[in-house]
Formats: sequence, C-alpha cells, structure tokens
Amino acid sequence: MHVGASGWSYPSWKPGFYPAGTDAREFLGFYARQFDTVELNTTGYRLPAEEQFRRWAEQVPEGFTFAPKLPGNRARMVGEFSARVRTLGDRLGPVRVQLINARDEGMLELLLGSLDPDLKLAFDLGHESWAGIEPRLAEAGAVRVNDLEHEAPFRYVRFREPPYTDDELERRAERVRAIDVPVYAYFRHEEKPTALTYAARFRELLER
Repeated sequence: MHVGASGWSYPSWKPGFYPAGTDAREFLGFYARQFDTVELNTTGYRLPAEEQFRRWAEQVPEGFTFAPKLPGNRARMVGEFSARVRTLGDRLGPVRVQLINARDEGMLELLLGSLDPDLKLAFDLGHESWAGIEPRLAEAGAVRVNDLEHEAPFRYVRFREPPYTDDELERRAERVRAIDVPVYAYFRHEEKPTALTYAARFRELLER
C-alpha cells in the first residue's frame, strides 16, 4: 500500500507540516521521509527536462515513487514523455493518463500502443461515456483510476472531496485492505496540509 498526496511544493504547508524555517528546496526530501509516494502533477502542464527528473529522484530514498501525470489529449508528447519519466529510474511509479473528453477508443488505443509497455498506466477518465472500458484496460495491464471492482494488476485511488470523517476513511480502508495487488492512493492538496493528515490516518487504518 502506497499512500501520499497530490504534490509537495506548497509553502502554505509550513509550519503545519514542514518545520518553520525549512527552505522550499528541502520540501521534497522532508516529505519523502514521511510518505513513500507522491503525485507529480507538474508534468501535466509542462514536461520538465531530464535533469529535473534526476534531481527529484536523488532527493528521495529507495522505495519512494513518483506518479507523474500525462495529459492524454497531447498525443505528440507521448514518446518524449515516456523517455523523460524513465529518468526517475526505480523511483518511477504509476503514470496517471488523464482523458477529460467523451469516449474515444481510437485515442485510447493510440496511447496504449505508444507508451512504454513496462509503465504502470492508470487512466483518469472523467466522462461517463467511458463506462465499461475497464476490461480493455486490464487486458493492456492498465487500470482505471478509482476502480476497485474489475480485475487489474494494481489500483490507483484519488481522494478528491474532502473533508473526510474517520468513519469514511475506515470504510475506504476496509475495501482497500481486501485487495491483493499494489495500491497507490493520493489525497488532494488543500491550502492547509489536511491532505497529509488524511493520508497518515488512511495509512494507519490500512495497517490494522
């Protein structure tokens, strides 16, 4: 079970999470001592240089993973994306592929055929027309974000609607505990470091 937040570089998390006086350049290293995974959403807006990926990888311990975001509608960057995220080495976790438009199986097949087949792909499909696509994703070794029902090689869960009660987290943890494949779970960033409070509590509940 891998639990974390959707990002780490938030000055407003100091001093609630990051100690007062912590330099922003030290945020990632501090975060990685508390959690073992994080969503890397900046890659959905601009693809960083390989050197930036190397610097991130060097700041985290063995066993830590990044979950970079790929905007699926930007098909021209797919090849370059695969090559650059590989710079993370063994710190590369699942890749969240976001498709916000209505169902387009041609685009899906293009992505599945173009991305490195060794990547763990989690498709974030917001439109309701994608219902029923889960078996095709499983066939390709991929998964749909927040799908816990269909067969899949791993799970990718995003918590997007805070606040969460302890009872709600316990119910969600009970479902996840029953899954026998790797699970990656991420809590949405807010101005205060509530995502980290929820993540720590959810991790605690999972370990029961």
